[in-house]
Amino acid sequence: MSKSYRIAILGATGAVGAELLDLLASRNFPVASLKLLASPRSAGKSLPFQGENIVVEAVSDRAFDNVDIVLASAGGSTAKAWAAKAVAAGAVVIDNSSAFRMEPHVPLVVPEVNPQAAARHQGIIANPNCTTILMTVAVWPLHQVKRVQRIVAATYQSASGAGARAMEEVKIQAQAILNGETPVAEILPYPLAFNLFPHNSPLNDLGYCEEEMKMVNETRKIFNDQNIRVTATCVRVPVLRAHSEAINLEFETPMSVQEAKEILQNAPGVQIIEDWQANHFPMPIEATGRDPVLVGRIRQDISHPHGLEIWLCGDQIRKGAALNAVQIAEVLIEKNWLQPATSENQLSATSNRG
Repeated sequence: MSKSYRIAILGATGAVGAELLDLLASRNFPVASLKLLASPRSAGKSLPFQGENIVVEAVSDRAFDNVDIVLASAGGSTAKAWAAKAVAAGAVVIDNSSAFRMEPHVPLVVPEVNPQAAARHQGIIANPNCTTILMTVAVWPLHQVKRVQRIVAATYQSASGAGARAMEEVKIQAQAILNGETPVAEILPYPLAFNLFPHNSPLNDLGYCEEEMKMVNETRKIFNDQNIRVTATCVRVPVLRAHSEAINLEFETPMSVQEAKEILQNAPGVQIIEDWQANHFPMPIEATGRDPVLVGRIRQDISHPHGLEIWLCGDQIRKGAALNAVQIAEVLIEKNWLQPATSENQLSATSNRG
């Protein structure tokens, strides 16, 4: 990465925005210039980056002038309002919201799984949902060796998935309960401290919430496999940061525990954590602030000869959001894919996938 690039962070004052700043610095991302963009109410704040304090600007029609890459983490409505304007100004937008994920012409990318999809972008690349990212990083290497036919997922999702204010709310609720007071819920629909509840995103006619359907539809798109069967139950739990997932996999042919371990030990973005004697497996407190998806408690499903159980934890803000976005940007730079795809270079990218 000998060249440097003009970067803008849209939603710079949020939890993911702060993590993006940290990652750009810690990964030595080739930043030529950096714009921090947010809503007018956040304009004027300053955030530190590599020894400087950068003033946050209010997003505007001219904010994307002279920008190469926009890392967007400002929510779906904001993304829809500004992404096209950023692309028109010549930038590539890597968007963390759900606004564009299922658009047919927008690549949905997890760099450890389908980096080649980024070559087909037309100015916008979507970052998948946090639970989908964590799951696919762990499942994809197994799926490459023996096809997974069915995934049954149960998620244990931290407050960080609802943003920095939700994380703070849980702390306040916990203190209130310890003081013998009634906890108040404003950001989440119910008190989360010392509690849990099914994910509160809207329900469809089948009783599946939006978060669960994201895991279904996004996994199919990322794997480029509309026949893989996926079902999920998503639950919000009283953890500040880092999601956990219990994953049941049904393969076409049996996969042994030892084979799965050998595959995952060499899989990018995965770290196995298993100490059976100490009953020590991945925990969200150990995944917090770390890049890898921690995987463990790999065992045969005693109810099905082709089944395998895995348990994973991953930092929702980091790999589940900010890190994945920065990795996508690194892929674009490494492969020289910053320019929007044309039919000609799409064909070239496809032929060079290996």
